[in-house]
Amino acid sequence: MSDTSEPRDGNDPREPGNPQDAHVPGGARDERAPGGSRGEHAPTETAGPSDRGDSSDPHNEPGDPQAHRRIRSFVLRAGRIGPGQARALAELGPRFVLPFRPEPIDPEAVFGRRAPLVLEIGFGMGDATARIAAARPDTDFLGCEVHEPGVGALLRRIDELGLANLRIVQHDAVEVLEQMIAPASLAGIHVFFPDPWHKKKHHKRRLIQPPFVARLVTRLAPGGTLHCATDWEPYAQQMLEVLSAEPALANSAEAYAPRPDYRPLTKFEQRGLRLGHGVWDLVFVRRADADSSIALPA
Repeated sequence: MSDTSEPRDGNDPREPGNPQDAHVPGGARDERAPGGSRGEHAPTETAGPSDRGDSSDPHNEPGDPQAHRRIRSFVLRAGRIGPGQARALAELGPRFVLPFRPEPIDPEAVFGRRAPLVLEIGFGMGDATARIAAARPDTDFLGCEVHEPGVGALLRRIDELGLANLRIVQHDAVEVLEQMIAPASLAGIHVFFPDPWHKKKHHKRRLIQPPFVARLVTRLAPGGTLHCATDWEPYAQQMLEVLSAEPALANSAEAYAPRPDYRPLTKFEQRGLRLGHGVWDLVFVRRADADSSIALPA
C-alpha cells in the first residue's frame, strides 16, 4: 500500500481484457487504482488443495465433512523486492514482525502497554496502515500480510514515522485469527479493499463470507468494530448482505457508512474517485449482548 507501487493504468476490471487478479486474504489494494488488479499474483482454478476447505477455511461451515482442504482467497507469487524493502526486512523485521505461533499473543507483552488492539487483514504496501497508526497513537495495531514486498514497505514506513504501536505478522490471516488472537480481545478489525474476485466462478474465494465473519465476531470485544471497504460495488452489496445477516453485529449506518476520518484516502483512491469510481465503507459494531464464549473450530 505504499505510494512506491506502480499505478494500474489500463488494468482496471472495468476495461476489456483485464485479467482476474488474486492476492492475499483481504489483501488491500489501496495504493492501486480502485477496482483494478494487483498483478503480482495469478489466479488458479484447480481441483487441488486450494479449492477445498478444511476446518480453518473462512468459507466452510464448521463440521463440513468436505472440510479437509480449503478454498484460499489468495494465490501467492513472489513479487519484486526493492533494496530498501529487503534492508528493512533484515534490519527491522526481527523487531516488528512477530513470528507465527499457534498460541494467542499477549498484546501487553508485545507492545509494552495495555491499549486497544486493532487487527488489519491484508495491508498491501502498508502506507494507509502506517498513517492510521500514526494518527492513533493510543491504539495498537497488528497488520497481517503475506506479500513480502508489502511487509518490507510497511517496515520502512514504521521506521520513517517512528511508530511504536504497530506490529506485523507475515502469515495467512485465517490462521493468525484462529490461533494468535484470543477471543473477544480486539477493539477493531480492518479489511480494506480485499480482492473482489470479479468473475462469478471465483466468488467462492471472496474473503467476506458468513463463516469467516462469524469467526471475526468471536475475536471482537463487545462494542468492537468491523470496518470493511471496497471499490467494487457488487462486492460491497455482498458485504452488506453478509454483515447484516450476522446476528452479533449491528450496522453503524442505515446501509453504507461515510468514510471514517481515520481511514485515509490514498492517491490512487482519489484518482479513482475523480474518474467516477465509487468506494463503499461498511462499519459494523459487535453487539454488547453477543455471546463472547464462542470458540473457533480447532
